[in-house]
Amino acid sequence: MTNLQQIDPAVFDALAGESKRQMEGIELIPSENYVSAAVLEAAGSIFTNKYSEGYPGKRYYGGQKYTDIVETLAIERAKQLFGAEHANVQPYSGSPGNTAVYFALLNYGDTVMGLKLDHGGHITHGLPISFSGKSYKFIPYEVDAKTLRLDYDKVRAMALEHKPKMIVAGYTAYPPEIDWKKFREICDEVGAIAFADISHTAGLIAGKALHNPVPYFDVVMTTTHKTLRGPRGAIIMCKKQYAAAIDKAVFPGLQGGPHENVIAAKAVAFHEALQPEFQDYAKQIIVNAKALATELKDQYGFSLVSGGTETHLILADLANKNIPGKEAQAVLDEVGITLNKNTVPFDTRSPFDPSGIRFGTPAVTTRGFKEAEMKLIAKWMNDVISNPKDEATLKRVKAEVTETCLKFPVPGIKV
Repeated sequence: MTNLQQIDPAVFDALAGESKRQMEGIELIPSENYVSAAVLEAAGSIFTNKYSEGYPGKRYYGGQKYTDIVETLAIERAKQLFGAEHANVQPYSGSPGNTAVYFALLNYGDTVMGLKLDHGGHITHGLPISFSGKSYKFIPYEVDAKTLRLDYDKVRAMALEHKPKMIVAGYTAYPPEIDWKKFREICDEVGAIAFADISHTAGLIAGKALHNPVPYFDVVMTTTHKTLRGPRGAIIMCKKQYAAAIDKAVFPGLQGGPHENVIAAKAVAFHEALQPEFQDYAKQIIVNAKALATELKDQYGFSLVSGGTETHLILADLANKNIPGKEAQAVLDEVGITLNKNTVPFDTRSPFDPSGIRFGTPAVTTRGFKEAEMKLIAKWMNDVISNPKDEATLKRVKAEVTETCLKFPVPGIKV
């Protein structure tokens, strides 16, 4: 980055600082990951110079020979990776992707069912103050009060009562695996469109570590970062009958020129995910998550939502630890362990200062962490959360975290 260093040293310094932070710290935010050097190169490529409104073979500007090549590669690889009939790789990110699905398949005011935000859903799944909640009549379903898991019979009963045009499944803070087939059966019974948002679990699905909703669902949206380990962006996959509506909603319905540099990086990420070693990676994410959850629960008495995890993420209620999620996030950040405060189902605290923390294993698994390191992370988390004001403990944990992290290089970052 010699050019950047010469032209804008302030931005260069910020990038250098972030590189150091990533190398020396443990990234546990379950929606974050590290992309390969190849993905970084594609994302920062000269495709950023090119406008390409339209779709391959049907553009509005000239000079599209190579943009058509790279976008077609991304489309075909996405379809192969998930077994999809159709794929649109142009959405800028997850929220615009979900918006495009609604715009394509619903009319304003239509009834939709989605998981309540503080039970693990996303803001675009019907939060009243969001675009989704203001534009459509969302009926929120919840997890069971005892198990903190989905009760599919209750979801079915709600669907029969409200007759939604669409049911949204796939979440941001729900540790168990989802039964896609049951959702499909409920949708068929009430005549609803089945929509899956797999932004968090797409890499685990592509790596065959979790079941795939694509064969069952009408439309599936996913971000391309998180467990899929690609650039910031999104794709929409659907049955052929919805392809024209989806494409028209993305462009010209909601977007103008696609970001071909990011689409090129998506193509690279899909190529990487099609390799056999990606399946090993996906399986290890879950092995690591289960190991971390078990250690925290059995050795240190953490209260885990739904009892543990079947995926990549863990949600802990810190009420029994006498520390709120916001404070836990801040003090763990001091020692180089990054995660996020999060509401838990039926939380009595404010969303800005909730009872829980959310964390996961995609990024540390990319670096090569395994079960032994999960035991270390659990111990460090417990040490810090149990002694948040003890400077000696914080200093010791910080040193141990840094020493361990430097043994596991971050892809794409040169020391």
